[in-house]
Amino acid sequence: MALTIPGTGPTQLVQKIELRISCMNLPNRDLTSLSDPCAVFYVKHKDKYKEYDRTEQAKNTLDPKFSKPITIDYFFEMVQYVRVRIYDLDNSSKKVDDDDFLGQIECTLGQIVTKSPFTKIMLRKHGKEIPNCTISINAFEIKEGDDLLMFQFSAKKLSNKDLLSKSDPFLEISQPVSDGSWQIAHRTEVIKNNLNPEWRPFTLRMKSICNGDMTRPIRFTVFDFDKNGSHDLIGSFESTLSEIIKAKDHAVSWPCVNESKRGKKKGYTDSGTVVLNTLKIYREHTFLDYIFGGLQINLTIGVDFTASNGFPHMRGSLHFLDPEYPNEYMKAIRSVGTVLQDYDWDKMFPALGFGAVVPPSDDVSFEFPLNLNPQNPYCAGIDGVIDAYLSCIRQVQLRGPTNVAPIIKHVARFAEDSQAKETERDGATMYFILLLLTDGDLTDMDDVKNEIVRASSLPMSIIIVGIGQADFRLMEKLDGDDGVLKSTKGVPTERDIVQFVPMRNFQNSGGAELSNHVLAEIPKQVTSYFNKRHLPPRHMQAPM
Repeated sequence: MALTIPGTGPTQLVQKIELRISCMNLPNRDLTSLSDPCAVFYVKHKDKYKEYDRTEQAKNTLDPKFSKPITIDYFFEMVQYVRVRIYDLDNSSKKVDDDDFLGQIECTLGQIVTKSPFTKIMLRKHGKEIPNCTISINAFEIKEGDDLLMFQFSAKKLSNKDLLSKSDPFLEISQPVSDGSWQIAHRTEVIKNNLNPEWRPFTLRMKSICNGDMTRPIRFTVFDFDKNGSHDLIGSFESTLSEIIKAKDHAVSWPCVNESKRGKKKGYTDSGTVVLNTLKIYREHTFLDYIFGGLQINLTIGVDFTASNGFPHMRGSLHFLDPEYPNEYMKAIRSVGTVLQDYDWDKMFPALGFGAVVPPSDDVSFEFPLNLNPQNPYCAGIDGVIDAYLSCIRQVQLRGPTNVAPIIKHVARFAEDSQAKETERDGATMYFILLLLTDGDLTDMDDVKNEIVRASSLPMSIIIVGIGQADFRLMEKLDGDDGVLKSTKGVPTERDIVQFVPMRNFQNSGGAELSNHVLAEIPKQVTSYFNKRHLPPRHMQAPM
């Protein structure tokens, strides 16, 4: 896969890698139990480290083996500085400032890739080594188009490890690595008080459990969960993908054996049976697979007409129409729209305004067509959108407040209708992008969060461009880069679908850099939606 990185000049080779992190001998910061560590992964950008992703929180252990991987693009031609910090999390907040810092390492992705498994002594914040405390990172290449395996496991008649109740079993899946150890690829949920558990289905990349080798051993281990972290081994077994794949046609089972017990107990056979009830194999399709298959990307544009923009006839207004220079709204529409219009067959774009009084009404509207034609809000091409905007700004009265939830809901309705018609046979047909242009913080932020959470389960992405010099710090919280956005009821987004940028960051670099920045995540958002729903590309010829 080739990608041009803005500002770097030549085309660079991009490889996606998956990093799996474990630690040994972490310092303990709890008085009555062990630490509950989480690994936070940072990437250095413009001399500052910014959080990129984090693992799950491990409970009550000083030797965590995190099951959630860190997936990142690796560039051979670049030095990519990264930092891994371990925190003992004590609350549900995404911020780690108030949590106990356990240690950190700094290195490059190149070091991790060339020495995998890469192990380094952890340091305190001031740089002093923590004796015997290490972080290990295993790197695995992820190839686009890799097969996805959907498993559904259960177990029968597991040995009971508890005296007053039944075991609380969970299943771990591991693959061998070059140093002879086993790397956890997945850990299921815990089933409470049950010797015949049925775990939820889960999906893994084929390479993450066998590295493409059908005969490579895969280890399955069942534990009895203990909240103090000293999980009791129930039993384990090893298999290969060539054997596992038989479950495509019928259930496959294995005896779950505790080798220690077998060596000590005469007549011991096993500690229960693990059953793979269902195995489905899906192809993980790339963005170009979907485009070649005929996926339509539908762009809707939303423009802020609130009074805080300033009166359009005044030169200081963000809507001022200079005969020689386009304003920021026009620049943003043309920059992003010119790229996206190539992916829409009919080049007809709905363009909406919000926060203005549209004659002959005396009421403020938060969802009106820029061409002022409610029966047909579509504009022909990006030039048609610009023409509609120029005409509209001369006719409407700027008011407020800055409510954008109605426009998000408007686009979500179309995405929801498209989703309802999706079938695996027909494949992926449509994806919707909303480009929102606004001059300040939103006055309906709670409603916006709720609509974004709802839209995250739909074939939809939202690009927000901040126009002008306002303080957009609250807006940046809508972008999922620094944590998972949640609704007012605490429901998290299913996917990160929002990208926010201030237009002022691109004043001196031209429109191309704006479109590069805000559209960079769109291919990943498209593939994450359709691959998660196991919808393949359509295979049809685009109309001429």
